[in-house]
Amino acid sequence: MPDPAAERDAAEAESAFSHPVVAPDTTVAYGAHPDQVVDFYSPRSGRAGAPLVVVLHGGAWRAEYDRQHTTPFVDFLARRGFAVANVEYRRGSGLPQQDGAGPVAGRWPETFDDVAAAMDLMPALVREAIPGADARRIVVTGHSAGGHLALWAAARHELPADSPWHLPAAPALRGVVALAPIADFAVARELAVCSGAVDQLLGGSERFAERRPYADPAALLPTGIATVIVQGRTDIVVPQAVAEAYTDAAAKAGETVGLTLLEDVGHFPLIDPSADACAVVAEEIEQLAY
Repeated sequence: MPDPAAERDAAEAESAFSHPVVAPDTTVAYGAHPDQVVDFYSPRSGRAGAPLVVVLHGGAWRAEYDRQHTTPFVDFLARRGFAVANVEYRRGSGLPQQDGAGPVAGRWPETFDDVAAAMDLMPALVREAIPGADARRIVVTGHSAGGHLALWAAARHELPADSPWHLPAAPALRGVVALAPIADFAVARELAVCSGAVDQLLGGSERFAERRPYADPAALLPTGIATVIVQGRTDIVVPQAVAEAYTDAAAKAGETVGLTLLEDVGHFPLIDPSADACAVVAEEIEQLAY
């Protein structure tokens, strides 16, 4: 018997990936590795002083998914009047796991090194790439694994003091809009989200307890930064339970995190410019940016 949920997810993914790649206005390197680059898109309105949206793409931190699949969503935001930075970062090696189960997710510590470096340099990078953008109004968004990285980037001041990514104070962000994020590692692990990607990101299941305090957004609360999660109720890739676990953890830490649940929406419409859900995402970003 066909699985209606799987069929729906496949159709939503096909729609989201059907749009042509949109070339950036300029690309700037933030490091020497080929993946250490940021694509910048100027606001299509030409408006001076536009807020900057930093986009961290998803794809379970695996090498096969790079920033190109997010460019239609990035262009959608640029057409809404934002300056946009589409960040690339090092992901899994692309080599199969030892059991042959598929490519490994993420690199420790390189994935985190890259996101931290890109965010630290972002004000200077945007001044170079889009001089008219307002680097004082930055909203970070990310989808799926990129949603995890967006939440993590906003929580670096809560990292253990011995972390190389620790910040002495909260980053200067207007807020975070995380889209179906892998936001709570314990729950994501229980649900085997993205075929065990969390354990792979941390370097194996035996490193989970040791490395989780340095990587899991749910362990880095409260952040003091305005945060909203947008989540489809019918998402079978990163289920609603993961987002709810994060918002529950935030509440226990004394922080309110917004949770926008979208009916009859799965994982991919959040970054699909042809889907109504994508407009909801843009509205959430606008609420924080202005």
